[in-house]
Amino acid sequence: MEAHATTTAHQRARAILPAVRAQARETDDSAQFPEEAVGLLRENGLMGLLVPEEYGGMGGDLGDLVAVAGLLASGCTSTAMIWAMHCQQVDCIVRFGSARLRDELLPRVAAGQVYLASVTTEPGKGGQLLNGHAAVDRDAERLRLQREAPIVTGGAHAEGFLVTMRDSPDAAEHRVTLCYADRRQLSLTPSGTWNTLGMRGTESTGMELTGSLPSWQVVGEPGHFRTVAVESMIPVGHLSWSAVWLGTARSALSGVLSLVRSQGAAHRTDLAAERLARARIDIDLVAAYLGVVRDEILAHRRENRSLNGAVPQMHLNNLKVVASELTFRAVDRLLQIAGLFSGYNRDSDVPLERNFRDLRSARLNVGNDRLLTMNGALALLDRDVTVLPAGLLPDTGLSAWTLSGGQHHA
Repeated sequence: MEAHATTTAHQRARAILPAVRAQARETDDSAQFPEEAVGLLRENGLMGLLVPEEYGGMGGDLGDLVAVAGLLASGCTSTAMIWAMHCQQVDCIVRFGSARLRDELLPRVAAGQVYLASVTTEPGKGGQLLNGHAAVDRDAERLRLQREAPIVTGGAHAEGFLVTMRDSPDAAEHRVTLCYADRRQLSLTPSGTWNTLGMRGTESTGMELTGSLPSWQVVGEPGHFRTVAVESMIPVGHLSWSAVWLGTARSALSGVLSLVRSQGAAHRTDLAAERLARARIDIDLVAAYLGVVRDEILAHRRENRSLNGAVPQMHLNNLKVVASELTFRAVDRLLQIAGLFSGYNRDSDVPLERNFRDLRSARLNVGNDRLLTMNGALALLDRDVTVLPAGLLPDTGLSAWTLSGGQHHA
């Protein structure tokens, strides 16, 4: 993204931040989709951050996504997560949509007319993103689908959906096809309720989708959703989610620091100082690792290299685990410093209680146990134990330090 466009995205996000922050408590109390905040994202062109300029978008990259996601999260974690997941779907369309789909859909996204929701959950598959049960029924020109999903973030408010389907009734479960479905092409039946501990404003209720689509609305190759997931959906998800969690934790730290400063030196105990220091360490560690992995993924994209390797997959999974655990731990420590009145109290000027509840969901949003099991297997494939110190990331490429004779490998 060019410098002036980057500045514009940040300026637009910062301009609407007070309004996003002002509605955060009501969004949490009501467990309803933040229509006003998302409306501001639509009006200010931020729904099209990742849409190329040729389609009317801002032409942003994953670095801009990370920066804006963190900024929005400092105002409202639910709003930031809704936006981040929308951008995740946009990236899939940009990178893997057919020419006709890009031409017809991306200008609408850039204009703020389309919020994209993800339909990847399915009863009975236990969070296995790359597998599918419900099968698409197709002929030469049309795809017919009937799909039940227990969790669809903001689905009741979406104008479009990316839906995973088993490629045919006879296909193996791993032969999954990703389809774009416009709301006008579907019959939607809501199911369940959304009355959760945290992330309440995402309004991630279930729904059943039934409809018929033209075959050009398949995203990527039929039966090869894994490629779309590895190259787009997973990396964009882990980067943007981690940015949201980091932005939430940074905002919490800022609030507690202001609180401690206002109390005067007499209230600054050594125990509180130690907790502040440890919370800051956790936040700094997440920020550093997020920056390193962001640069790694950007370098792969810049050089047109696949992410289908053990090392980038491990780093992305590590990022999600580290960010989800350390940001929650940091806010837990901060809540202890603030105490019952200023931390645990829902009426506090510092929304630590909401931050705490929102960040507790992070470990559940794609279970960490599953990612750690995957990484244990992937670690066996990386004989060099390839790591990515930030100091070994020059502007002209990506260097990784390995244990093979202490060499730097481009």
